[in-house]
Amino acid sequence: MSSEVNKGKPRYWTTGVLLFAVALWVTLSIGTIPITSIFADDNAANLETPSTGVPPQSVAKQTTVKETVSTEPDSKGTKTDSNKDSPSEKPSISEDHPLYLPLVEAYKARLALKDVKSYEAVFVKRELIRSKLQKTSMNLKLREDPFSFYLKFLDQNAGREVIYVEGQNKNQLVIHEAGLKSLAGTVFRTPNAPDVMAENRYPADMVGLKKMINKVISQWEEEGKYAEVKTQKRPNSKLATGEECVVYESIHLTPRKQFKFHITRLWIEEKSGLAIRVDQLGFPQNGQKEPPILEEYTYGKLKLDSNLTNRDFDPKNPSYQYQ
Repeated sequence: MSSEVNKGKPRYWTTGVLLFAVALWVTLSIGTIPITSIFADDNAANLETPSTGVPPQSVAKQTTVKETVSTEPDSKGTKTDSNKDSPSEKPSISEDHPLYLPLVEAYKARLALKDVKSYEAVFVKRELIRSKLQKTSMNLKLREDPFSFYLKFLDQNAGREVIYVEGQNKNQLVIHEAGLKSLAGTVFRTPNAPDVMAENRYPADMVGLKKMINKVISQWEEEGKYAEVKTQKRPNSKLATGEECVVYESIHLTPRKQFKFHITRLWIEEKSGLAIRVDQLGFPQNGQKEPPILEEYTYGKLKLDSNLTNRDFDPKNPSYQYQ
């Protein structure tokens, strides 16, 4: 029996060799998959730009100055679907326009206000009125619905109190002065009365974060029709009251009738995503070395949703000095 087994080994070996040869012949006849094509697919995947929601060229413009010299309206007004992570509202101007990204961030800041019903803040405004820069600091309480605010002046006209409630008091300001002026008692003025406008660039009811951001958005949307602008992002900016912000700045180098301001700065707080300050600078004139401050509005020490009630906007509140 052992001799038969030994004689069978060569036959099995021969059969295996033949099967291998047939398989090799079939493979060579059909053709092999090139090894380079497998690695080419991997390399192609590795070369794709990671998805950031913003095209690479737009990201670059966020941190660098972009300047165009044309004074004609920007003809590229198409919308795109990049920025998938941003709010549904997008600028109607081209993504190539320098104001596109500042507007995207302004829209986000406005969206962040959507659920804010009330807040308190230290409201500081500086305005150029009749060629004189006037600064006023006030404690502010503001409620969105019905639109209401209470102001107590801290420096200029210190002690003055102002209450406004939309739909009440014939939509007039309820004003009580301090010191000798208080002898006049409580007085009522429309928000755009001549003596009110003598101290303000805008009607007195144009106060609040929502109206401030809407004003900047309207400005940038209009300026977006033109190409003569450069923009700059300034991270790591900080207010005197300690809020850490990112500043988006637009600059017009040449005075034009369509550009009301030389420089606009929108300060967006990193923590809340809210726009809490706006600077508006004019074009230098009469040999001025620095652009003059025309408007500056700051809402510092912001306290959101502070559960304000009707009592906070009532002159009869015993903590106020109206009596």
